[in-house]
Amino acid sequence: MSNVLITGGAGFIGSNLAHKLVANGDNVTIVDDLSMGKRKNIADIDVTFYEHDVCDHGFMHNLLSKGRFDYIYYLAAVASVADSVERPMATHQINQESVVDTLDYLRTQHLPLKRFLFTSSAAVYGNLPDFPKKESSHVQPLTPYAIDKYSSERYTIDYGQLYDMPTVAVRFFNVYGPRQNPESPYSGVLSIITDCLNSGKTFSLYGDGSQTRDFIYVDDVVNALLTIVDKAPEPDVYNVANGMETSLSEVIRTYEKIAHSQLKMEKKDSRNGDISKSRADVTKLQSLGFKPKWTLESGLKNYWSTYGE
Repeated sequence: MSNVLITGGAGFIGSNLAHKLVANGDNVTIVDDLSMGKRKNIADIDVTFYEHDVCDHGFMHNLLSKGRFDYIYYLAAVASVADSVERPMATHQINQESVVDTLDYLRTQHLPLKRFLFTSSAAVYGNLPDFPKKESSHVQPLTPYAIDKYSSERYTIDYGQLYDMPTVAVRFFNVYGPRQNPESPYSGVLSIITDCLNSGKTFSLYGDGSQTRDFIYVDDVVNALLTIVDKAPEPDVYNVANGMETSLSEVIRTYEKIAHSQLKMEKKDSRNGDISKSRADVTKLQSLGFKPKWTLESGLKNYWSTYGE
């Protein structure tokens, strides 16, 4: 049995990860301020839960010292590009400062640790022409959110290399599936579409729908994280994606067929900082033995069948 800490563990990806770890017999502690996560996401599993802000460094230091965690999955973040543009300093404190403070406390206190995993984002790639996006591609963070994610992943990797700490970082592409919050203005595009199809609400389509994304089902993401934590040979960054490119218009057409319903849409101008094309090169992740199990269609079918549970 491993002792595991998940920051942001009541959120979408964090709660799915928590369910998997508990099922595997691990002892799981979650810190989440519930600004975007929901208590009900983890209500059916046995975890130690703290409703708290990761920016409270004293609280986090005390927890790290007492918890003696084997694994730390750092998912806590303000996962909204739009919010980071509106509140750059406030989101910076969560998306970067809290990460560096945690890493430095682990370093200075010489706390034993098997792996620290930081969750970054494909947003760091921006709109540069490198395609598909490799971990070695140039980056162009276009928003405070992307800047903080890139900086924090570099801190994570460099702390590992400079101080011999077992760290690793991942860049999530577009993750979707059960427990995704439709109130999220950025990461939850498929959850927003799902909610609109289910309720008959109007979906706001920013741009013409030609923008592409690399969608990956959350169950595959969780398995990728467990693979990376177990098998990554050194501090490094990994794309977590399917390696497939799909336009938003195509996703909507596929989902309408699955839901047997037509999505009501209102077209709006593209948002500042939005990315037009996105697809990951997942060669590095595959080298660890990971293979996704869910196609976009099968993932959407399962998401639709479980929506509202």
